[in-house]
Amino acid sequence: MLGARIAEASALRHTPAGLPALDLLLEHESQIAEAGGTRQVKLALKAVAFGTNAETLARQAVGAGFRFEGFLAAPRNGKHPVLHIRSFQQDQSS
Repeated sequence: MLGARIAEASALRHTPAGLPALDLLLEHESQIAEAGGTRQVKLALKAVAFGTNAETLARQAVGAGFRFEGFLAAPRNGKHPVLHIRSFQQDQSS
């Protein structure tokens, strides 16, 4: 589960099998207690959604906050993990 905002969204595309797909860049920012102190956490993470999730996210505004649930996978050509979004909901704190 990751709370993040949509920083970038590509145009909706379709896989060779015809499944809607959307590539996103998500940004997360929070503070967490660690080792007796407070740590500022900031990260940008590539993400992908398929099917109805892709179609719904394609209609959302850049900057909108959500709670994303999914799994991390390494792309075939990549060095960095990509979050595969399985579900999401509007973040009420955004």
